[in-house]
Amino acid sequence: MEGRQLASKWLKTEALLGNPRVADHIPATRVYNTSNLHQMLNRYGFVVIKPIVGGGGNGVIKITMEGGNYAYTYMANTRSFTGFDEMVRSLSTVKKKRRYIIQRGIRLASISGRPIDYRVKFVKTKGRWVCRGVVGRLARQGLFVTNLCRGGTQLNGSEGIRRSLSGRMVRSKRREMLDISQKCTRILERKYPGISQLGYDYGIDKSGHIWIFEVNTRPQ
Repeated sequence: MEGRQLASKWLKTEALLGNPRVADHIPATRVYNTSNLHQMLNRYGFVVIKPIVGGGGNGVIKITMEGGNYAYTYMANTRSFTGFDEMVRSLSTVKKKRRYIIQRGIRLASISGRPIDYRVKFVKTKGRWVCRGVVGRLARQGLFVTNLCRGGTQLNGSEGIRRSLSGRMVRSKRREMLDISQKCTRILERKYPGISQLGYDYGIDKSGHIWIFEVNTRPQ
């Protein structure tokens, strides 16, 4: 039985951001509008926008600001601009009329310049939540999205941590991802009773801090 589905990235992220036990692991996230985009670029210099509903890396766009210049990257294509308004007009042709969220960009640990993130899958079986796996997803050369359907490469989670960070960090980072997942699962199940599968998408930045990018209720 698949259990309850919750498609909105914003609703799941909002539930976790509101809980101090896990909020430090959620990048700053807002609903997309030009004011929020301008504020977040001024604060962080790097954000990612993604459709509120959707998966597989579809519609995910990286946006940067440096020295008053702006750029966005969609798939392997980057466009640069000298002004914010010009960039937003061009961006609207890519995002179309879909509703988006804006998320603080994270400089991920990488392997040979290719970003890596992790999928941790939890499933409820006979009334108990159990972890069904921790896998790494290595972005295809030249892309910032790691989705396997976009040419990403699947790795054993421990191998990904060892190669992108350090062998000494494998056990502690795996354990930390599982601990965070257990806390988030309790929060989400209280908020949305009936869910029975959760796929957590994690990133680890270059300093070793763990971030949750999104949670899926129909993980592959």
